[in-house]
Amino acid sequence: MGAAAAADAAAARGRLLRAALCVLLLPPMSAYEGILHAFKSSQPELTKDYCIYYYPDWVSLPKTLTNTTSMELADLTPRLFCSDSDIPSGSIKDKAVAVENGNCSLLQKAQMAQNLGAKALLVVVNGGQFSPEGNNTQYNVSIPVGIIRDLAIYDMKESFGSNINVMLYAPPSSPFDCSMVFMFLIAVLTVAVGGYWSGMAELGNLKAIASSEDSETRKKEETVALTPLMVVIFVIACCAMLLLLYFFYKWLVYVIIAIFTLASAVSMYNCLSALISKIPFGKCRLECFNKSFEVRLIFLAGICMAASIVWVVFRNEERWSWILLDILGIAFCVNFIKMLKIPNFKSCVILLLLLFLYDIFFVFITPYLTKSGESIMVEVAAGPLEMNEKNDGNLVEASAERSAPREKLPVVFQVPHLKFYTLMFCFPSFSLLGFGDVMVPGLLVAYCHRFDVQTSSSSVYFISSTIAYAVGLVITFVALVLMKMAQPALLYLVPATLITSTIVALSRKEMKKFWNGSTYQVMDAMDYVTNEDNIITANEQHGGP
Repeated sequence: MGAAAAADAAAARGRLLRAALCVLLLPPMSAYEGILHAFKSSQPELTKDYCIYYYPDWVSLPKTLTNTTSMELADLTPRLFCSDSDIPSGSIKDKAVAVENGNCSLLQKAQMAQNLGAKALLVVVNGGQFSPEGNNTQYNVSIPVGIIRDLAIYDMKESFGSNINVMLYAPPSSPFDCSMVFMFLIAVLTVAVGGYWSGMAELGNLKAIASSEDSETRKKEETVALTPLMVVIFVIACCAMLLLLYFFYKWLVYVIIAIFTLASAVSMYNCLSALISKIPFGKCRLECFNKSFEVRLIFLAGICMAASIVWVVFRNEERWSWILLDILGIAFCVNFIKMLKIPNFKSCVILLLLLFLYDIFFVFITPYLTKSGESIMVEVAAGPLEMNEKNDGNLVEASAERSAPREKLPVVFQVPHLKFYTLMFCFPSFSLLGFGDVMVPGLLVAYCHRFDVQTSSSSVYFISSTIAYAVGLVITFVALVLMKMAQPALLYLVPATLITSTIVALSRKEMKKFWNGSTYQVMDAMDYVTNEDNIITANEQHGGP
């Protein structure tokens, strides 16, 4: 008996978690966005729009405001509408009823409201996203059911008082989301800038070697490169960290936030100081502790640290904190791509293929290994959940919110969905792209540019690999739109970049050199210096620059 009860409880938790994660990750698949148009009955010219979610498989909403009818709003919160004790004393006939979420299924609430003559039901949720599950076979609901945030109800009362009329409609939206364009630009420009900077750093190293700089400097530069063994260790460390986050999320999330805060500040400083160093003026220095510091760089360090601290303090402000997170993330990824050098294509192949398998395993295989039936990658991305469930036959209602505080890992770029402007402000939802989906292919692009510099190949590898990354990202977005579900980007980016780089190397008959990479660096460096000296000599003979 105890084993059966435990099995039933585990099954219920599994259904609940699947519903909750669906809410957090894929709201458009289960609930669609709609608009609640509110106005004061005595002053219809004063209006406000609010976001709602509704379930079109139950009852659809009109597509335009002109095709919908006005209803008086009856705010019955905190009533739950789950039992006869929740029935109000006054009539709610022909009204839109607002009730609290919890205790019973949404369809059960809607059935009770419909039996009492209501024209629509609004279920008030306390933050987060909420999406119902189930079908309408057990009930016979024919009134619209909307999900609205408690802040919206509060704002309506503040704006219009008690005499509020509402109209519900759902404007059609294009399957194309403009946020994909901004995400595409962020990712491609980050990869291109990081790869370009890495190649320019390699050019500086070659010039330093050519000018007979001491061997210690060169040795220090070589220690940055990742050997194949280090690549394998790096991937194993990624797997270990993901598992640790899966089991100890609520503690390790703060460690990750602290590390990102420091690393992003340092990365932003490295990126901006490289630009500032090109400015020929404002180089006044300050003597301190027997050392000389540029005043402008001291101010820059303070600004970068302040930016990271501001993000930490306001990281849960969904309406604007994503902007600061994206800026810090761009700096972090660019600095990572520039600093972490892969010495040859062989190491690139090992890294990308291992992380390709890592993505597939933790997204597609682990659901068969976890009790919840969800992937470890998804659960770590979603974070810990606190849930209340109501199992009602074939219907599972899940009210899922992150445990307080609502902490999220700072490991993704975020751009708000831009399908319909009003929806951005009520139920903030974002297009997401992981930092790893930028940094990992970016390391290959950086190697391609360094190889271009080493072999004087006119940036053909760099340009082709950057274009391949852009094409792979477009394929990812197309798959996202067609399948209407989250996609592991490396599934498309890794083949696109590896195959393109291989084709370019084979077509140029440089595969052996491209594969072994660093073993040719000394020889190529001398060839580069010789070519550069010849160019300078020829220019001097012809009076050129």
